[in-house]
Amino acid sequence: MTARDFRGINPATGDALEPPYPVTDAATLEATVQSAASAADAYARTSGARRAEFLTAAAANLEALGEDIVARAMLETALPEARLRGELARTSNQLRLFAHVAQEGSWVEARLDRPDAARMPPKPDLRSMRVPLGPVVVFGASNFPLAFSVAGGDTTSALAAGCPVIVKAHPAHPGTSELAARAISEAARTSGLPEGVFGIVYDDGYGAGLTLTRHPLVQAVAFTGSRAGGLALLQAAQARPVPIPVYAEMSSVNPVVFTVAGLAQGGDALATALAASISGSGGQLCTQPGLLFVPEGETGDAFLQATATQLDQTPACTLLTRGINTAFNQGTVRLRVHPGVTAITAVPSTDTGAQAQLYSVPARDFTPDLEAEVFGPVSLAVRYDDIGEVATLVRGLEGQLTATLHADPEELSRLGDLLAALQNRAGRVLFGGFPTGVEVGHAVVHGGPFPATSIGSGTSVGTHAITRFTRLLAYQNFPDAALPPALQAANPLNLLRRVDGDWSREPV
Repeated sequence: MTARDFRGINPATGDALEPPYPVTDAATLEATVQSAASAADAYARTSGARRAEFLTAAAANLEALGEDIVARAMLETALPEARLRGELARTSNQLRLFAHVAQEGSWVEARLDRPDAARMPPKPDLRSMRVPLGPVVVFGASNFPLAFSVAGGDTTSALAAGCPVIVKAHPAHPGTSELAARAISEAARTSGLPEGVFGIVYDDGYGAGLTLTRHPLVQAVAFTGSRAGGLALLQAAQARPVPIPVYAEMSSVNPVVFTVAGLAQGGDALATALAASISGSGGQLCTQPGLLFVPEGETGDAFLQATATQLDQTPACTLLTRGINTAFNQGTVRLRVHPGVTAITAVPSTDTGAQAQLYSVPARDFTPDLEAEVFGPVSLAVRYDDIGEVATLVRGLEGQLTATLHADPEELSRLGDLLAALQNRAGRVLFGGFPTGVEVGHAVVHGGPFPATSIGSGTSVGTHAITRFTRLLAYQNFPDAALPPALQAANPLNLLRRVDGDWSREPV
């Protein structure tokens, strides 16, 4: 193995896995970008039906490799088989969902303003739609080796939009990445798409990712990972002569607010569900509820003790990487020594893996540093005396992916300030339930104000994700035959279009 090769590591044993993966050299990386750029115009002109064929074939290929993918991902991530099989199904279903979106076509948001020569001044013929940006770089995520990595939502939505994709594989699961890349590459080949529509590069560090972000032919970046990593990419993208968007999902503690009445309604089942949400997948989910607001008093005490009992009975887990495990241990130590913070769960042993943990702090002692995300199975409960002070605390939080309220429905009319604060801080607000388990659909929003995401107007999950990799383009006074089919008078794609302000499928 040369100095520029690296291997996946089994986090449960620390053993290096075969085979070694060569770091993509500078010449190969440049050729990959050039190939993507060369394919961009031709791929942008492909029909939605052609892209749908491609994405459907990729889903089938992924499923055909399913046994190998799950086996390799188990070795590289220590995630359980059931979790990975579910993630594989989510990934292939997501590919098929975007295949439908690409073929159906309304995502282009076609608008037509017809001309009026008699108006003074004369009104021109204007028609607009969304068009693909060009080559997109997608960074694989450590905690979702399938659904947020090579064949994940960022890749799928960019390909559906008509953008070539270059994936920077995550070094924690290179073997899983290679198998998923094989599924997409073969689908592109059998669908007759231009070479360069999909590419992948491997790196055991940060060099390749920064090089790709700075490359003048790259038009957008999608990233899921640490705040430090996301901010580094943002800085690199903004320092370019022509800056580009970086859609970075970075950190979120996903606050959950409980009222006394909400706790009374939930009973013992609420504590069980909360414990599962804190500890599921080793707490390594972007929507893990890391910050709780729980009322002082006997009801809140009993709820937290019941949750702690559940967590103490949850087996310790192996975290995704040694680096994540080290950061988790450091973060929980900071909680234990912080003034005012009390451990509710038993003192953990670091010899048996990452043990789920629960802490509490009085609202008066809650300081901004306690909001920092500790990635893993841990949560901090802020104990409050009056629900009014929770709205103030929530307004002081950073941006979040989610915010959740457990209350009696009859209380909502009295909780307007709190609801407004939750809506202001998050991209998805839940009434009841817990934020882990993100539905992939048309209405979901998986984004939020900074630093949950770098661009809070977007989402990385659901069909609206496609708009991130597009721009609006208007055509003025073009001959009809020269327009894209989406904007032609006959409406050959049968799209629902906005014509002179009204929605219609009729020809014009």
